[in-house]
Amino acid sequence: MRLRRDRFADVVARQLDVFAEDEAALVAECRDKERAYDRAERDGAEEAYGDYMDAVETATEALADMRDRFAATLDEDAADEYEVAFNRAVGKRWPPFGLEIENR
Repeated sequence: MRLRRDRFADVVARQLDVFAEDEAALVAECRDKERAYDRAERDGAEEAYGDYMDAVETATEALADMRDRFAATLDEDAADEYEVAFNRAVGKRWPPFGLEIENR
Protein backbone atom coordinates (compact mmCIF):
# COMPACT_ATOMS: atom_id res chain seq x y z
CA MET A 1 0.00 0.00 0.00
CA ARG A 2 1.34 3.38 -0.99
CA LEU A 3 1.08 6.23 1.46
CA ARG A 4 -0.54 9.45 0.26
CA ARG A 5 2.55 11.50 1.02
CA ASP A 6 4.47 9.53 -1.59
CA ARG A 7 2.09 10.12 -4.49
CA PHE A 8 4.44 12.60 -6.13
CA ALA A 9 7.64 10.63 -5.53
CA ASP A 10 7.87 9.21 -9.06
CA VAL A 11 7.13 12.44 -10.87
CA VAL A 12 9.53 14.39 -8.66
CA ALA A 13 12.29 11.81 -9.18
CA ARG A 14 11.80 12.01 -12.94
CA GLN A 15 11.80 15.80 -12.85
CA LEU A 16 15.05 15.87 -10.90
CA ASP A 17 16.59 13.40 -13.35
CA VAL A 18 15.59 15.68 -16.22
CA PHE A 19 17.03 18.67 -14.37
CA ALA A 20 20.28 16.79 -13.73
CA GLU A 21 20.58 16.01 -17.43
CA ASP A 22 19.40 19.33 -18.84
CA GLU A 23 21.30 21.42 -16.32
CA ALA A 24 24.38 19.21 -15.95
CA ALA A 25 26.66 22.16 -16.66
CA LEU A 26 25.01 24.22 -13.92
CA VAL A 27 25.24 21.40 -11.38
CA ALA A 28 28.89 20.87 -12.34
CA GLU A 29 29.55 24.60 -12.02
CA CYS A 30 28.20 24.50 -8.47
CA ARG A 31 30.49 21.60 -7.59
CA ASP A 32 33.46 23.37 -9.19
CA LYS A 33 32.73 26.61 -7.33
CA GLU A 34 32.40 24.71 -4.06
CA ARG A 35 35.76 23.03 -4.64
CA ALA A 36 37.33 26.39 -5.48
CA TYR A 37 35.96 27.78 -2.23
CA ASP A 38 37.26 24.79 -0.28
CA ARG A 39 40.72 25.30 -1.79
CA ALA A 40 40.74 29.10 -1.55
CA GLU A 41 43.34 30.84 0.50
CA ARG A 42 42.10 32.96 3.36
CA ASP A 43 42.27 36.24 1.40
CA GLY A 44 40.24 34.81 -1.51
CA ALA A 45 37.77 32.71 0.45
CA GLU A 46 35.07 35.36 0.72
CA GLU A 47 34.99 35.99 -3.01
CA ALA A 48 35.09 32.25 -3.77
CA TYR A 49 32.20 31.68 -1.38
CA GLY A 50 30.22 34.44 -3.07
CA ASP A 51 30.82 32.83 -6.46
CA TYR A 52 29.69 29.49 -5.08
CA MET A 53 26.54 30.96 -3.57
CA ASP A 54 25.71 32.75 -6.83
CA ALA A 55 25.89 29.42 -8.68
CA VAL A 56 23.78 27.69 -6.01
CA GLU A 57 21.21 30.48 -6.22
CA THR A 58 21.00 30.13 -9.99
CA ALA A 59 20.45 26.38 -9.72
CA THR A 60 17.93 26.78 -6.92
CA GLU A 61 15.97 29.32 -8.95
CA ALA A 62 15.90 26.95 -11.93
CA LEU A 63 14.61 24.14 -9.72
CA ALA A 64 11.99 26.41 -8.15
CA ASP A 65 10.82 27.47 -11.61
CA MET A 66 10.45 23.80 -12.60
CA ARG A 67 8.54 23.10 -9.40
CA ASP A 68 6.27 26.10 -9.78
CA ARG A 69 5.41 25.38 -13.42
CA PHE A 70 4.25 21.87 -12.52
CA ALA A 71 2.48 22.98 -9.34
CA ALA A 72 0.44 25.45 -11.42
CA THR A 73 -1.19 22.48 -13.15
CA LEU A 74 -2.52 21.07 -9.85
CA ASP A 75 -5.30 22.07 -7.52
CA GLU A 76 -4.22 24.01 -4.44
CA ASP A 77 -4.06 21.08 -1.99
CA ALA A 78 -2.20 18.86 -4.43
CA ALA A 79 0.16 21.71 -5.32
CA ASP A 80 1.04 22.19 -1.65
CA GLU A 81 1.68 18.46 -1.22
CA TYR A 82 3.74 18.35 -4.42
CA GLU A 83 5.83 21.35 -3.36
CA VAL A 84 6.70 19.71 -0.05
CA ALA A 85 7.67 16.48 -1.84
CA PHE A 86 9.72 18.36 -4.44
CA ASN A 87 11.57 20.47 -1.87
CA ARG A 88 12.33 17.43 0.27
CA ALA A 89 13.67 15.49 -2.74
CA VAL A 90 15.85 18.43 -3.80
CA GLY A 91 17.27 18.62 -0.28
CA LYS A 92 18.14 14.93 -0.33
CA ARG A 93 19.67 14.95 -3.80
CA TRP A 94 21.41 18.34 -3.68
CA PRO A 95 21.61 19.61 -0.09
CA PRO A 96 23.01 23.02 -1.05
CA PHE A 97 19.99 23.68 -3.29
CA GLY A 98 17.61 22.34 -0.69
CA LEU A 99 18.65 24.92 1.87
CA GLU A 100 16.99 27.77 -0.01
CA ILE A 101 14.35 26.21 -2.24
CA GLU A 102 11.59 26.57 0.33
CA ASN A 103 12.16 30.33 0.27
CA ARG A 104 11.55 30.56 -3.47
